[in-house]
Amino acid sequence: MTTVSEPEIDQGKAQEFVQKLTEIIVGGRLSLMISIGHQTGLFDVMSELAPSTSDQVAEAAGLNERYVREWLAAMVTSRIVEYDPERKTYRLPPEHGSALTRAAGLGNRAVMAMMTTLLAQTEQPLIECFRHGGGVPYGAFVGFARIMAESSARIFDGTLLQRTLPAVPGIVERLQTGIDVADIACGSGRPINLMARAFPASRFTGFDFSEEAVAAARAEAAAWGVTNARFESADVAALGLADAFDFITVFDGIHDQAQPATVLNNIARTLRAGGTFLMVDIAGSSNLHENMSDPLAPSRYVISTMHCMTVSLSQGGAGLGTMWGEQLARQMLAEAGFTVLDVMRIPGDDGNYYYIATRR
Repeated sequence: MTTVSEPEIDQGKAQEFVQKLTEIIVGGRLSLMISIGHQTGLFDVMSELAPSTSDQVAEAAGLNERYVREWLAAMVTSRIVEYDPERKTYRLPPEHGSALTRAAGLGNRAVMAMMTTLLAQTEQPLIECFRHGGGVPYGAFVGFARIMAESSARIFDGTLLQRTLPAVPGIVERLQTGIDVADIACGSGRPINLMARAFPASRFTGFDFSEEAVAAARAEAAAWGVTNARFESADVAALGLADAFDFITVFDGIHDQAQPATVLNNIARTLRAGGTFLMVDIAGSSNLHENMSDPLAPSRYVISTMHCMTVSLSQGGAGLGTMWGEQLARQMLAEAGFTVLDVMRIPGDDGNYYYIATRR
């Protein structure tokens, strides 16, 4: 009988891994506190306060002091908030506030923490998917449209008109003259409303299957007084249009489609000859080993497992996942009849590639 000896353990390496694992677990729990700090406005309030007691912080924020005090303890021990034990005062350093407050705009990272809370809601159904297959449907992610709208709005507000559209050859001039524009999987409609307000001579249509998102898009358009934009609740995999638009955009909307190839084919058919397709999707490689140096890759694979991939699979879809990558994206665009002219990065949006394509 052949016996297998126990592997020799490098105790130093083992201890380093335990330390790393502990930091991961603690960080995951702290992200819940960061999400609460963002949603309650605590970071915004503290950024404008002098060193203050927990009573003063709670009063300024209009919150319950006991909960605020315990939250502050988590923030202090994680070195996010500074504490003076003699005066029992708390201070959010401006260097930290520049990454945690709404005033930080594109620099605000607290928004990202809300996704942790959202994903955790469906952990148990997801475990059943691990055991039996299938997926967790979009409707199970309560509040997803709202969180994505807030998260993406800061990027759209800071980059779409100022950097993204000017980087697409000739599109600003065409929008100024007047063309037909569609945004596929438009979500809460921020890009459409921004463009419609900036280019009143053009006509804009947003398509999304989420009634909640479409309602939010229409409400924003009405609040802004935008009259050249409309939004339709539609399954973009069954979009029966042809030669209808001169410029079509998709912002992070292809990878979680049930039938992404069908959607891309529909977009190609819907785009007029000479038109432009701008597909914005997650920055990454289709090859796992090429994502090892990306510090955000673990987070993206988590979001893929717990949302994008499982939502697609719940519909019997392809389950591309968040990190489908540039190589597969180029392949699928070519198979749908597109010629990719360029793949860009836009300053202010660290998470995406910007594919500029035309119909062959």
